[in-house]
Amino acid sequence: MNKTLEILDHSQPLKDKKIVITAGGTIEKLDPVRYISNFSSGKMGTALADNAYMMGADVELISTFDIERPYKVTKVLSALDMLDAVLKSKENSDCVIMSAAVADYRAENYAEQKIKKTSDDKMTVNLIKNPDILKTISENKGDTKIVGVCAESENLLKNAKIKIKNKGCDYLVANDISRKDIGFSSDENEVYILSENKTKHLKKASKNKIAKQILEYVFCE
Repeated sequence: MNKTLEILDHSQPLKDKKIVITAGGTIEKLDPVRYISNFSSGKMGTALADNAYMMGADVELISTFDIERPYKVTKVLSALDMLDAVLKSKENSDCVIMSAAVADYRAENYAEQKIKKTSDDKMTVNLIKNPDILKTISENKGDTKIVGVCAESENLLKNAKIKIKNKGCDYLVANDISRKDIGFSSDENEVYILSENKTKHLKKASKNKIAKQILEYVFCE
């Protein structure tokens, strides 16, 4: 976390708020050595958690990678692990931000032993759908604000508008992963924040700045 920002920013607009944030790409095991995952670095989710903490919130980061922070960090691996953790923490939270890149599918059958290479040129792995965590928590959100994050490679706003209706979340942060200068491993991002009747464009900036702007928009506007 940027200590300078922590020292300089004395305002705490999120004091007394409990915010749960997910980060990273889930890992879906095929066997003891192989897995399905994605290119998510977790930088955006971590930036959101850091800024929420600096803004006074009681933060829990549910992460797929090891990270040390002054707030609570819960380590998970798979989509099912993340679903369990989010459901447990959501009950007492004011907001859940689903920034993690959750794998859509997992192996139907996990191989307890390493899958051996054979003489065949092809191998078939049967996949089954993972639970849709964002949709699940949005269906029973109560007074909890639910913020989703989506990564699109084409038709960004069109797909995001469809997704926010299908998921039922309060806000959806959409970013374009087809651009090489933002998203995934980059330290910068450019996003649109969608709600039921509004769309807010956040111009390209550091993920730290984008994270703060997202939190200010969701809680302070």
